[in-house]
Amino acid sequence: MTTSTPVSTPFSRESTAMEVVRGIDLTGRRAVVTGGASGIGVETARALAAAGAEVTLAVRNLDAGQQAAADITDTTGNDRILVAPLDLAVQSSVTAFVHTWDGPLHILVDNAGIMASPELRTPEGWEMQFATNHLGHFALATGLHRALAAAGGARVVSVSSAAHLRSPVVFDDIHFTRRPYDPWEAYGQSKTANVLFAVELTRRWADDGITSNALMPGAIRTNLQRYISEEELNRMRAQSGGAAYWKSTEQGAATSVLVATSPLLDGIGGRYFEDCQEAGPNQPGTRTGYAPYARDPEAAERLWTVSEETLRA
Repeated sequence: MTTSTPVSTPFSRESTAMEVVRGIDLTGRRAVVTGGASGIGVETARALAAAGAEVTLAVRNLDAGQQAAADITDTTGNDRILVAPLDLAVQSSVTAFVHTWDGPLHILVDNAGIMASPELRTPEGWEMQFATNHLGHFALATGLHRALAAAGGARVVSVSSAAHLRSPVVFDDIHFTRRPYDPWEAYGQSKTANVLFAVELTRRWADDGITSNALMPGAIRTNLQRYISEEELNRMRAQSGGAAYWKSTEQGAATSVLVATSPLLDGIGGRYFEDCQEAGPNQPGTRTGYAPYARDPEAAERLWTVSEETLRA
C-alpha cells in the first residue's frame, strides 16, 4: 500500500459509471473486462469505451459477447470493442487468452464470478467458486504481467464483495475436502481472496507501475444470483439488518470504473472501495468496510504462494 491517506471522491452510491468516467480520456488505452457480456461487466465496459478505450470483452459465451459489443458500439460510437473467449475455471482457456494477447494492457477488470453455487469442482478437483473467482483471475493477471508492465501505470481491478466478511481464506482446507461444503462460506472465502490479491499484487508489482484495488460493487440484481432464490435473498437481507439498497447495473459498475480510471488513485493500490469511496475497517454488527484478515499482508503473501503452487501442480 503506497500511502496511508484515505481516498475521498466526489461520487456516491447513487453515482453511475458514466458519471464517474465523465471528463476522463482513455484514448490509446486498452482494457480487458472479464464477464463483460452482462450485468455490471457490460456497464463497466461501456463506460471505458465511452471514454475512448479499446475494450476486450473476455467471455464464456461468444454470441452474448458479440451482442454486448454491438450494443456498446451503438451507444458509445466506439467500434474498438473486441470479444475473446475466456473460461476462468478452465486453465487451458486462460492460457490461450494470455498467449493470444499482444501489446500493452492498461486496465484489467477482474469482474466475472459465480456466487453461492452448489458444490461444484473443476477437473483438477478445485472448489469452483475459489477456482473461478480467484485462481482464474490470478492466472490471468500473472500471465499478462508483461503486458501490464509495458503499459506504464496499469491498473488491475479486483471485484470483491461484502460477502468477504463471511470467511477468511481457510488455508488448511481451501477446497472443502475435509469440512462440509457451505456455498456462502465458499463464496466469502473467494471474495476475501480477491482483496488479498489486490494487496499482494500491489506490493509485488508497484515497481513495474502496476497497482490493484478491490471493491464491493453493491447489491445489484443480475444473473450472478442465478443460484439464489428470492426467499433466500430476503432472508439474507433480514439477517443483515433490513432491506438492501438495490443499485442499477449502471450504479453497480461505478466503483469498478472509479478504481480503473480515476486520477485520484494514481499510484495507489491495496485498498478496498465501496460506493465510490475508500472503505475503512468493518465495524461489528455492520456489513460495510473490510475485514482485517482481508488486508493482512502475511495472508496476502501466503495466498499468492499457495495460488502459484496450486496452478503448477
